[in-house]
Parts: sequence; C-alpha cells; structure tokens
Amino acid sequence: MPREVAILVGLEVSSTRKAAVPEWQSFSAAESLDELAVLAESAGAIVADRELQVRPKAEAATLIGTGKVEELKAKVQFHEASIVIFDRELTPTQLRNLERSLDVKVIDRTQLILDIFARRARTSEGKLQVELAQLNYLLPRLTGHGAAMSRLGGGIGTRGPGETKLETDRRRISQRIDIVKRSLKKVRAGRGTQRQQRQEVPLATIALVGYTNAGKSTLFNQLTGASVMADARMFATLDPTVRHATLPSNRKVLFSDTVGFIRNLPTTLVQAFRATLEEVTEAQLLLHVVDASAPFAPQYTAHVLQLLGEIGAGSTPQILVLNKLDLLENPNVRAISERILGEAKLAESPDEAPPAQRTTVAVSAKSGEGVQRVLAAIDQTLSLDPVTPTRFRVPSGDGGPLHLIHEHGRVRSKKYEGDWCIVEADAPASLRRRLAEYVVTETAYEA
Repeated sequence: MPREVAILVGLEVSSTRKAAVPEWQSFSAAESLDELAVLAESAGAIVADRELQVRPKAEAATLIGTGKVEELKAKVQFHEASIVIFDRELTPTQLRNLERSLDVKVIDRTQLILDIFARRARTSEGKLQVELAQLNYLLPRLTGHGAAMSRLGGGIGTRGPGETKLETDRRRISQRIDIVKRSLKKVRAGRGTQRQQRQEVPLATIALVGYTNAGKSTLFNQLTGASVMADARMFATLDPTVRHATLPSNRKVLFSDTVGFIRNLPTTLVQAFRATLEEVTEAQLLLHVVDASAPFAPQYTAHVLQLLGEIGAGSTPQILVLNKLDLLENPNVRAISERILGEAKLAESPDEAPPAQRTTVAVSAKSGEGVQRVLAAIDQTLSLDPVTPTRFRVPSGDGGPLHLIHEHGRVRSKKYEGDWCIVEADAPASLRRRLAEYVVTETAYEA
C-alpha cells in the first residue's frame, strides 16, 4: 500500500507558556511535534508539513480556530495530503468538525499510537490489549467520526479492529469489548501461572526499561543471544519477551524486554502496557537504558523515573545503561552520566523511596562494546541469590558436588590434598545451601 502523506498539527497554549514547570518537564509544543513526526514515520507516513498554532486556550469546536483551519485546508490541498494528525487528543465534536472542514481523514495522537500498537503486537495478549484500547477509543466517537466511518481502504488509524468495526453500532462494540475482556482474563491467568512457576526457581528477573527507541531490544539481543526485532522505529517491541541468560558468576537469570515509555501516553493505552508493567514491578533489577546521544536524554530519563515511581517500581535497584556511545565523538561518560542523572533527579518525588542502588554503565549495544561490563554490573548489583567467595572441601571421588560447583559457580582454583579436593569459587547462596556439608565456612577465601 502506498505511504500516506501527512500534515502534523500542534497547539501551544500561550497562557501556560510562562508557567513555572520543573526543568525535566520543559518540553515545548514544537519538541512534542518533533516526536509526533517520528511516530508518524514509524506508522509509515510521509510527513509533508507541520503546523503549530499558538492560542490563549484551545478552541472548543476545532481546537485550533477557524482561521487556522482554513490555512490548514490550503496546505492539505497543496501537498495533496491524505491525513492530518493532531498532537492532542481530539473530542468527538472536534474530530467531526475538522473532518468536515478539511475533507480528509483526521486522527489524533492517541489513534496514531494505537495504530502503531496494532501493527507491532505479536502475542495473543498484545493483540487483545490493543483491540480493547481501540474499541474503548472508538466507542464514544461513533457519532463523531464523520467521513472516516466509510473509509475501509486501510491506512493509518484504520488497522486492527478499527478497520472492521467503524460501521458497527455501540451495542455491537460493547459486546465485543466484553468478549475481549473475558479473553484477556483467560490469557492473563495463564501468564500468571507461568510467572509463578518462574518464581519457584531461584532465578532473578531483570527488566529492561527506558524511553522508546533507546536501544533496549538491541541490548536485549546482545545479552541473551535472542533475535527480538530491533530497529529505529518507535514501539518496535510491544509484547514483553523473556529469555534466559548466564552471568559471569554462572548464575542463571531471566531478562525481560519491555515496550518503551513515551510522554503524553493517553490513558486509553494504559491497559496495553499491563503485561509490560507487571514484568517491571516483579523484577528484582531494572536495566534503565538511555540513548546518551539524544538531545533530551535527561528529560527522557526523568520521565521514565517518574513512571517507574507511579507503578511502584521506583525503589527497585537500577543500573543506568548509557547506550549509543558509538554516535558520540570522544564521549565523556562521567560527564554524560552526571548531566543526565543530575537533571533527571528533578523527576523523583521526595515521597518516593529512591532506588536501593543505581550503577551507571556505558555501552554501544549495536557493536557490543561494554556488554560484558553490563553483565559484571548485574553480578555485583543483583541481590537475589547473592554470590560470595566460598571454599569447598569435597571428597576426591565424589563427582556430583564438583559438577554442581562448576555448573552453578565460578571456580577460581582447585587443588587436591590427600583424599580431598579443595575448590575456591564464587558461589551463589542457593549453591552454598545445597552443598552446605562441603562448605569450609571458617576459611572462606578472599576474591
């Protein structure tokens, strides 16, 4: 299908331009419009032009005022645009009036993100979550969708259930919402059972979090040897993915790749994050991946820290991973870290407990540089099944305990003294409990 030509529209309310806001929240309407352009391109659109309207307040009928609507209509005709995307959520009335005036498809930021989610969802739960979000978005807009109700040709804003449900009535959509909710309940019950089974084994879960397009999936692939889709588009990963990996200490852990966060995420989409948020809140350690080359890295970091606090994961130990160092010339890692964390601290509420520990590691996930440093930092930070230097004294002919030490610990040295084998190893607590009879507690060696 040919790419749609889009015009982006933003609104800056002048009465709030001078209002005192925290520095970490100081995104302008123009910067938000830049992010909308990335979202539109991720959805497959060609951004032909953009319009930023400054008004004392939003106009109830059209958001931007009738005069600006006329200017926008001229731009639509000049560029032969097929879609206009607004950076704010539109009311049903505004949506209807704009479509009648512009005579093209009009969508808002919420519907654009929903469209991207619909394209990226891979698991049955992810698809159900997106469908539920789309149906809840469409329900109050059935009478205000105007010309778009008859557009069944596809394109941005019409994928997923939006492509087949636009001509249904409220009753049928409500029935479908009930069906989706019941299906989700069954899927989540199965996922809860899987999580419970994972928790019965002493395996720590490490969740990768961060702003969208920070490089989480690329780092996830480097850490686990997986092949999760990783590209420069926003929300390339929607469904949480869990993979096993082995740390330098030989401890087995689970890495969970999650969807990227974003500012101004509409409340309609919160449910689509549910699976990801559960993985984050259950994790014993968070890898907070930051695009160190991004001009707004401190603001992105602050936004993620704020969201982590809101979902109850603000006090979980974190490792701040400064990614994409390959895009910086002569990077000063310490200076970058101090700048990002210094400005991002403004996002942390004084009522929220700070992370128990926050370490900083610099990497280039694309080239693999620094990945071993990340694994070493995880070994040092992870509190579940902690590793300590231990000396074991095992009968020379007893191969079972020796095999377990090699499999689950990191052997530093091994020597034989008569009928005994003395092994010095970095051993997790679970291994020390399992082989307690062979542990020489009074002479634990120093690493």
